[in-house]
Amino acid sequence: MGLFDKLTGTERPTSGVTPCSAEEVHAALLALNGPEVPYVVRDGAPEGVDLVAEWRMTEPAWHTFFARTQLSRAVQIRMRLVSGGHEVRVVEEQREVTWVGGSPRIAMSREYGRGPTKTVSRHWTIGRGSDGHVERTETFRYDSSELKEPLRGAVLKAGWTWRGVVFGKL
Repeated sequence: MGLFDKLTGTERPTSGVTPCSAEEVHAALLALNGPEVPYVVRDGAPEGVDLVAEWRMTEPAWHTFFARTQLSRAVQIRMRLVSGGHEVRVVEEQREVTWVGGSPRIAMSREYGRGPTKTVSRHWTIGRGSDGHVERTETFRYDSSELKEPLRGAVLKAGWTWRGVVFGKL
């Protein structure tokens, strides 16, 4: 793996794995959908690609002395299956909006990112446990690898390359 592959998040399957057909890879990626996963893998025709995996969430609001603040996040992975090279080309995009206030809410900041990232967000509440000691309880958790790892795993298991695209089109 070269430096450019590392920067783009490109991974190749284990040598000796016979590549599946594009239809089998497509079906394997769609099969990742289910009621127990917090994301959806769907047809990407509206975006001009083969498949799109996306996860949208709003983190719990937190209150300060001045205002109520909340973060909305959307992560989208667009995929194009390239049969000739047995690779799935992917573009990862992240969008975040920080909202302040109750009703109406005001967007205080907006962020956009493109390329492979690892984002982890957790929220806890502090309180007294049943034994009377102070304890923290996790009330919210987001880890971008919970979306990317199953996708990449299905592609590699099918004998295809997971190729990250940072610049240009798929």
